[in-house]
Amino acid sequence: MNYLTQANILSNRVRLSVDESTIEFNQLYLNQMMDEIGHLVEGRILIIDRNNNAIYDSFNDIRDTKISSEEISRALKGERVVSLYKLDRYGETMYISVPVIYYDRILGVVFMSISLQEAYNTINSVKNLLFFISLLTLLLITGISLVFANLISQPIKVLTEAMQRTAQGKLNERVDIDGNDEIGQLSRAYNFMSTKLSHIEKQRKDFVANVSHELKTPLSSMKLLAESLIMQPSNNISIYHEFLEDIDSEIDRLNEIIESLLSMVDLDEEKLNLNYKLTYVNYLIEKVVNNIRPLAEKKNIKIIISQWEKIQIFIDQGKIYQALMNIIYNAVKYTDDGGKITINIEKEGRYAVIKVTDTGYGIPKESLPYIFDRFYRVDSARSRKTGGTGLGLSISHQIISLHQGTIEVESEVKKGSTFIVRLPMDVNKH
Repeated sequence: MNYLTQANILSNRVRLSVDESTIEFNQLYLNQMMDEIGHLVEGRILIIDRNNNAIYDSFNDIRDTKISSEEISRALKGERVVSLYKLDRYGETMYISVPVIYYDRILGVVFMSISLQEAYNTINSVKNLLFFISLLTLLLITGISLVFANLISQPIKVLTEAMQRTAQGKLNERVDIDGNDEIGQLSRAYNFMSTKLSHIEKQRKDFVANVSHELKTPLSSMKLLAESLIMQPSNNISIYHEFLEDIDSEIDRLNEIIESLLSMVDLDEEKLNLNYKLTYVNYLIEKVVNNIRPLAEKKNIKIIISQWEKIQIFIDQGKIYQALMNIIYNAVKYTDDGGKITINIEKEGRYAVIKVTDTGYGIPKESLPYIFDRFYRVDSARSRKTGGTGLGLSISHQIISLHQGTIEVESEVKKGSTFIVRLPMDVNKH
């Protein structure tokens, strides 16, 4: 309850002490009543009559003393007045003056003097406490922010240093940052990228080494044959003829390697455009088989085409022809005399599926993940015997991938292999 309301209530109670016959305050009744309720009000209470005489003082210091002040004068005119002062003795002090009205007549004033210093002191204490709490909270937040900033920046620093080392050529860098947050995801992505770059770099080195070896071998053979010819007597025509045939064979082999490398370079071009045409897959396979049949007949190998319906899709005829030729040629090359090759053509959902199954040597389980790598050979000794560059399956894989298709292999040693090519029938040509 505010102090002005208390003063109004006191004014109403004081009015009850007025003697109706004399229209004056009954001093005895006033004193009794104020003694009963005065202690309920904080501060000092004065009752002033209309002649400015203090007829009641809760402190009993200035009773029957004439009191004059602006607040009392205004209250005797009917105003309710609240004033604030800063006193040397009491500090912040509030004066409240409320008139005592009896039937429209102002008989006196209820004057209250209340010290607010304790309240001000409490407010100042609360302000100081809040300032201290705010300062402590700020320091705490600053400390926590620094800790979290360090927790966040340290992994970023580690990651940045690893990236700098990668940029300098150290491609197998890894960072050990755990967690499922963005930094953890970034570190795992970096580790994956680093591993991939390392693998690509190894492939590049192997590729260069293999290309050098593949080119050097026929060149060395031709040089040896040429030197032998130089050393031979000039009248031995049959030896010249034999050696020149060998040189011609090595030149053909060198041309085959170069053509395979050029095909691979073309397939690696990012802006490679495929010349899509509506093509019957069945006829394309029959064309491949017809071209390769003479080689199969030399080894007494049967080639059977199994087809239930004609399948027509958009493909680059030349490149798919090349991919299928590599696959079927390998099947013939690595199948023993008297073996069999079966080619199945069918639909599976939105794909045209071509399965090439042979009864050849088969591929060891540990070699299956690598057979589409450039220059990879399952058996180097057999590869040298049968010839080839080791690029055929890699080229086929790239061509089929460019057509948004897939190529898989299933194989068992000494039982044969099955290459499965899937080409989408609703290919996006753009």
